[in-house]
Amino acid sequence: MTGFLTTHVLDTARGLPAAGLKVTLYRLTGNTREELAQYVTNADGRTDAPILPQDKFATGKYELLFAAGDYLRATGQAGVDPLFLDEVPIRFGINDPDSHYHVPLLLSPFGFSTYRGS
Repeated sequence: MTGFLTTHVLDTARGLPAAGLKVTLYRLTGNTREELAQYVTNADGRTDAPILPQDKFATGKYELLFAAGDYLRATGQAGVDPLFLDEVPIRFGINDPDSHYHVPLLLSPFGFSTYRGS
């Protein structure tokens, strides 16, 4: 297998990369959710290494959990608790063991979007 998984988080409210945002990767099997990795985004809003590198890459169902609330609080964008967005889960499938899967997050205090990037 030569595939791998990456992410990139952009703060669309500030027009900047979302630095310092915690991202956790889970593998989903039936009702089981197994934590595989945890990273914090760098100054470019990316992780310093692939979230799921080639040697651990496998087809299946996954979830990226973005700690949006912690980031929004740290950047002064949170507002009053409870936050509209606190944790942002993105569930997706990997079906090609030889592809690069890139799952970016575009984030603001009141909305987010994602897509399969390159």
